[in-house]
Amino acid sequence: MTVADDIRAVFRDAGATGFLHARELGRDGAEIDVDADVPVVLASVFKIPVAVAFERAVAEGRLDPAERTTVSARYRRGGVGLAGLHDDAVLTWRDLAHLMLTISDNAATDVVFHRIGQPAVDAVLDDLELHRTCIAGCCEDLFASIVVDLGATRDADDIDALLARQPEERLWALSVLDPARTTSSTPREMTALIDAIGSDRAAPPDACARVRAAMEQQVWPHRMRAGFPDGVRIAAKTGTLPAVRNEVGAVIHPDGRTFAVAVFTRAQALDDSLPAVDRAIGAVARLAVDALRAVG
Repeated sequence: MTVADDIRAVFRDAGATGFLHARELGRDGAEIDVDADVPVVLASVFKIPVAVAFERAVAEGRLDPAERTTVSARYRRGGVGLAGLHDDAVLTWRDLAHLMLTISDNAATDVVFHRIGQPAVDAVLDDLELHRTCIAGCCEDLFASIVVDLGATRDADDIDALLARQPEERLWALSVLDPARTTSSTPREMTALIDAIGSDRAAPPDACARVRAAMEQQVWPHRMRAGFPDGVRIAAKTGTLPAVRNEVGAVIHPDGRTFAVAVFTRAQALDDSLPAVDRAIGAVARLAVDALRAVG
């Protein structure tokens, strides 16, 4: 059996279909490919190119990162971070960008996205030749598509409650679960993005360093992080939707060798909690990186 066969077996045992690409940063040739060119739903992984676009704007002097802005009631939809607060919050742009990557704060993401604009995000994709990656708006737009698909009013603000009321067949038909109708990419293009950030090609060196530093502070340890021992650093971003569990990032070994890994999954179940799939992401990332390290 090959490592790709082993990875597929891990996905299968976890009750999911999985897609993976892994490569070593700074080296051409060796890669691990498990359906790496199949379109996949990004979910919150899309926040990585948004962060690059933000840091480009800062580096070019188009945005003062210390300037403060108000996160208003428009962005309160419940959930983690600013979206779950009761009152308006005033933060700097750089703190909003930090929350976007470290805790996947949807409200912070949308405020930043609306400030820099869709063209700035599209420019990142164009410049890096990520032609199969499509960012279809921000979190607000993704939530709006769910509301429309489910026939609810556009001012529905409790997405979790709305989803909980639906029969499974309506959930499986959501456009946010279809790469052809939502924000999407391929695992191969996402490792190319990580490589561009790691090699300072995505933005000026200081800007790329800030993106990497924020991704390394991501608080979620239950996916890619869970596959590696202490001493191995992970700079990554998760993505979550019904049945979708993803993570994309860099795995940094103590000897300095660094690997870009993109793991995307679609579970067979719509359960809110899918711990077996979460663990599988860490397991397959470890299998891929260990195989690449063995190449030498």
